[in-house]
Amino acid sequence: MDHFKTFIDLTRLNKPIGYMLLFWPCSWGLAYAYNFNQNLNIFLFYLLLFFLGSLLMRSAGCIFNDIVDKEFDKKVFRTKKRPIASGKISEKKSFLYIVALCALAFLVLIQFNFLTILLGLGSMILAFSYPYMKRITYWPQLFLGLTFNWGIIMALAGFNNNISYDAIVLYISAIFWTLGYDTIYGAQDIADDEIIGVKSTSIKFKKSIKLFVSTCYVITCSIIIYIFKDNLGLNFSTLFMIIFFLSLIFQLIIFRKTNSSECLKAFKMNNYAGFFLFLAILLK
Repeated sequence: MDHFKTFIDLTRLNKPIGYMLLFWPCSWGLAYAYNFNQNLNIFLFYLLLFFLGSLLMRSAGCIFNDIVDKEFDKKVFRTKKRPIASGKISEKKSFLYIVALCALAFLVLIQFNFLTILLGLGSMILAFSYPYMKRITYWPQLFLGLTFNWGIIMALAGFNNNISYDAIVLYISAIFWTLGYDTIYGAQDIADDEIIGVKSTSIKFKKSIKLFVSTCYVITCSIIIYIFKDNLGLNFSTLFMIIFFLSLIFQLIIFRKTNSSECLKAFKMNNYAGFFLFLAILLK
C-alpha cells in the first residue's frame, strides 16, 4: 500500500488538474475537427485515447521533472515532500516507471494515423526539455504552453490527417492561455524560486503580474473570437464561450501573488474553463 501511495504521489494522479489541463486542448482539437454528420463512436474513441495519453504522459512528465528538479525541490516548501526529493523512492526506480508509462502511451499513440504518430513522437522532445527551461530562461511557462497544447495539432491531424491553418491558430490561443494560468500557478513559489535561482514569468513580471496574465488571457480570447466569429450568436456555443471568458476574468479578480491558496484556487479554475471551451467548440 505504501508503494502504491508513493506511485500516486510521484505521478500526481491524486491531482487531476495536471492531466486535465493536458487533455482539454486535445479535446478542443477533436471537437473542432468533428461535426455531427460524422461517426460519433470514432469521436468518442479518439477522445478516450487522448485522455489516456494525457494521463500517461503527464504522469511520466511529473516523474522526469522531479528527477531533474530533485535538488531544487528539497529547498522549496511546496515541493520538499515529493517522493524523490524526500528520498521515499530512488531515481532508478522512478526512471523505470517513466519507461513503463511511455511504453503504454506509445501503445495508445499507434492507434492513430502515421502523421499523428510522428507528431506524438516529436512532442517527446518538448516534454522532456521543459524541466530544464527554468534554469536558462524567464519564459519556461511559454515552453510549457508549447508542450501542453501540442495535443490540439495532434488531435486535428488524427481526425483530418493534415495540419491546417486553423489548428495552428487554435494552438497559439491555447499557448497564451497556458502562459497565463501557469504564471498564476508559479506565483506561489516566487519567494523560494528567487532564493534558489529558478526563473519564471511569475518572477519576471512580479511587479505587474495581473497585467501580464490579463494580456495573455485577452490574446487567448481575441484569437478564439476570431476563429469562431461566424458562429457567434444566440446559441449554446456562444453561451459556453462567454462562460469560458468569464472564468478567466474571475481568476484575475480572485488571485493575489501574496496568497498561495488564492493562486491555487484561481489556477484550478482552468479545469472548468477548459471544459466549457470544449463544449463551445463542439457545439459550433
